[in-house]
Amino acid sequence: MLGLFLFIAVSFIEERPKNIAAGQNMVSDPKSAQKPPAPPGFISISRKKLLQNLEINAGARVNSWVDSMRASSPTHMKSAPSIADDQGSWNLNHPSALDMFEQIIDASKGKQIVMFLDYDGTLSPIVADPDRAFMSKKMRKTVRKLAKCFPTAIVSGRCRDKVYNFVKLAELYYAGSHGMDIKGPEKGSKSNKDTESVLFQPASEFLPMIDEVYKQLVETTKSTPGAKVENNKFCLSVHFRCVDEKKWSELAQQVKSVLKDYPKLRLTQGRKVLEIRPTIKWDKGKALEFLLESLGFANCTDVFPVYIGDDRTDEDAFKILRDRGQGFGILVSKFPKDTNASYSLQEPDEVMDFLRRLVEWKELSLRTQSRMKKKIR
Repeated sequence: MLGLFLFIAVSFIEERPKNIAAGQNMVSDPKSAQKPPAPPGFISISRKKLLQNLEINAGARVNSWVDSMRASSPTHMKSAPSIADDQGSWNLNHPSALDMFEQIIDASKGKQIVMFLDYDGTLSPIVADPDRAFMSKKMRKTVRKLAKCFPTAIVSGRCRDKVYNFVKLAELYYAGSHGMDIKGPEKGSKSNKDTESVLFQPASEFLPMIDEVYKQLVETTKSTPGAKVENNKFCLSVHFRCVDEKKWSELAQQVKSVLKDYPKLRLTQGRKVLEIRPTIKWDKGKALEFLLESLGFANCTDVFPVYIGDDRTDEDAFKILRDRGQGFGILVSKFPKDTNASYSLQEPDEVMDFLRRLVEWKELSLRTQSRMKKKIR
């Protein structure tokens, strides 16, 4: 039981989820991973110190987890001067993608841009009811135009079918369940003209277990007002956005009580959501690499992937792009966060503006090329 507590507390303090099964008393060596500086207000307790504290005081175990939940999902605003100082410092390292648009275009010239987009908080606003996270008609129109210009994929923690029902664009690639359920454009769509439809599900064997745990979590958490359990096919989400902060500890205990019997599942944290996933080494970053390979860009130097997302789980994709030295990540956030993204946008409206500018640039570029060809003739 202690091992489970230790795992939960440690996994939620990390800025990226690790592939550790719930129930294992294992912690990676922090010295072996490169971590960017933590932003102001981020919990900075080392794993070693945390483990010592937990062993001394068992009562602090759940509290440490709840503290981490508060840190990643703040419910109280900082003072205005503090926010301004933090934002100014953070923007120096993560400037607005809108302000840096010309530099971004210069870096992409001569390369094939490939777009990867998260859904919640990126294409649609974050809402209290996850079943009502609808994207606007203007955003859908913008994404449709984007897909005509560049290969475009939606990469979400949601069930792939649910994301498709929100977006309703057959010409896109869809990677649901944090990339564990990938499908290409439907046959007959323009984007599928020269590529075969992709379908990849690396966690199929976990489906019965996921369904079983889903039923248990629904039953166990029903006593916590505002808690909502979502079945995303290959993973589960426990939303606590509408849960009173005083009840977070209770919810943590409930989730823990279910997962203690499932060591093949791991627990990670997003924006006001707890994620339960299989322990396989697969995430949004792996999905990005898989899609690039499927598109024929696995070992190409002339590809320029752009990934836009707002969640902790998008950090895996941001890191992949940094490691590849190709393209870049854009974090959608109004507040400073520890991130591997290169640029930032504040909200979905800014995402739409950025995508529109990309489309306008591409359309202008194509018209210019067409005129040049006519002159040569």
